[in-house]
Amino acid sequence: MDNGRSAGRDATGEDVARIEPPSLAEIHEAAVRSHRVVVRTALVPLHVFGEPVAIFLKPEIHQAVGSFKIRGIHNAVASLAAADRARGLSTVSAGNTAQALAWCARHFGVAARAVMPDTAPASKIDAVRRYGGEPVLVPTAEVFRFLRERRWTAEPYAFVHPWTNRDVLIGHGTIGLEIAADLPGVTSVFVPVGGGGLLAGVGSALRALRPRTRIVAVEPEGCPALHESFRQGRPATVSCRTICDGVAVPYITEELYPLLRRVVDEVALVPEREVERTIKRLALRDHLVVEGSAALPVAAALAEPPERLGCAVCVVTGGSIGTDLLLRILGDPGLDA
Repeated sequence: MDNGRSAGRDATGEDVARIEPPSLAEIHEAAVRSHRVVVRTALVPLHVFGEPVAIFLKPEIHQAVGSFKIRGIHNAVASLAAADRARGLSTVSAGNTAQALAWCARHFGVAARAVMPDTAPASKIDAVRRYGGEPVLVPTAEVFRFLRERRWTAEPYAFVHPWTNRDVLIGHGTIGLEIAADLPGVTSVFVPVGGGGLLAGVGSALRALRPRTRIVAVEPEGCPALHESFRQGRPATVSCRTICDGVAVPYITEELYPLLRRVVDEVALVPEREVERTIKRLALRDHLVVEGSAALPVAAALAEPPERLGCAVCVVTGGSIGTDLLLRILGDPGLDA
């Protein structure tokens, strides 16, 4: 095993490095390392009219960059050797990871760039620039080609992979630590999944601390990569068409699939219309402006009967929604909130 990876083989018989689960000790170390950067977000009851439901929101939109990404990215960047960090930082992102990387680069006084899809919301692209990062805009297909062909190896920067960098997973695991400490009786945790880094980190922490807690991965119906992977029993590739740009990843990596299989109990799929309805509900009832990816867990939890739901936490991951999309959803009379 090297750097938290163990040898295995993919579906074609090729050697592939499997990512080992983050340990509790590593996650606790990450919490200490980032305590002056990461906000310990409170658990907030979901607003309802009438009978209460035991759904709590963990609003990661209150982090410095507006999303949970600062947890994993800061831990990874802080864990780099100073000489590697000084080369500058690089990543691939739909927007939130790029913002977190740019924030961390400014924090450490180094340069940052991010390969991003040219369809990314203008608000996310602008935010990367305002944090001091350089967005490199390319067609979406080129983004995933960059990742699959490991093109970062030809660059001078220190590359931080948004899903398979183990230090990123460890940092994200601090969310699980906080949930377990703040709500010992939690029975269900709903986590959105794109590449799977957040899910792997949170799931690893909760498996160690609250092994009976049900961990539900949530995807939009328009991009069901993990759902299809579990159905096939191996990493799968799908087509993606969704407003949830933060989780619009059309495949699950060979490295991460075994860990996700280990920590996830089930996968819930949410229709696009329910994503929009939940965005509107959270804005008008809970006064939380969220992007589509962040609405997914709440929509999935609301769809469950209370007796199955139990005491639930929804990780509300980010708030970088485009103004035009938000205004369209808020003004849609067909979406009751």
